[in-house]
Amino acid sequence: MELMLSDELLGMFLPIVVYWIYSGLYAIVGKFDSLDEYRLHPRGEEAKNVVSKATVVKGVLVQQAFQVIVALALFTIVKDDGQAAKKVQPSYLAILSQLMISMFVLDTWQYFLHRYMHISKFLYKHIHSKHHTLVVPYAFGALYSHPLEGLILDTIGGAMSFLASGMNPRTGIFFFSFATIKTVDDHCGLWLPGNLFHIFFGNNSAYHDIHHQLYGGKYNFAQPFFVMWDKILGTHMPYTLEKRKEGGLEARPLKD
Repeated sequence: MELMLSDELLGMFLPIVVYWIYSGLYAIVGKFDSLDEYRLHPRGEEAKNVVSKATVVKGVLVQQAFQVIVALALFTIVKDDGQAAKKVQPSYLAILSQLMISMFVLDTWQYFLHRYMHISKFLYKHIHSKHHTLVVPYAFGALYSHPLEGLILDTIGGAMSFLASGMNPRTGIFFFSFATIKTVDDHCGLWLPGNLFHIFFGNNSAYHDIHHQLYGGKYNFAQPFFVMWDKILGTHMPYTLEKRKEGGLEARPLKD
């Protein structure tokens, strides 16, 4: 029982700890002048954001409070009378299969809801536009959104992927922590050399930066892992990374 509770508690709180540690690291390295050549936006462009960083922190904490509540309910549903500690953990192949299923479910859920929030003028104005007040994304603003959007898109989407894959709480710890790191990285505003997310995922900080710009609101809805739905349904906007005259990089859309 103690082991099971440990897995459950880690599954609820570790992704939150990971979020603030990883985004905090980006906040620190983002102050280094030596990294200016890897910025997707010049320092001064953060003035385009119409919401303060203090407000962003409060908004993220609200979403994470909902996240804990849903996680508690989720792990209550999947617990099995204290026998989890005695059960043999699934094989690595089974875990890999569960992770792939959970990624597919989460990507599918988020793509269609995210896209609909842009199509619906009402939903965009009253809900999704809050996330887009960060025209120039930064790491700890990754989860900043309307509480209802955070609950439906991220928290419930994560719960659905967890249940659909059949993973146990221990595997869930790794999945949700990884998904958290990936989401933070997609909003970091940096294109650092050697970043594994840029190497293995087409959906990355530059790809998502396109979506946050005024010309990209009808493209690149996919998140957080793959770009398959954008490519299948014609909302994929390819881009090129070019050096700015004033320094840094710029993700520019490629015209057909």
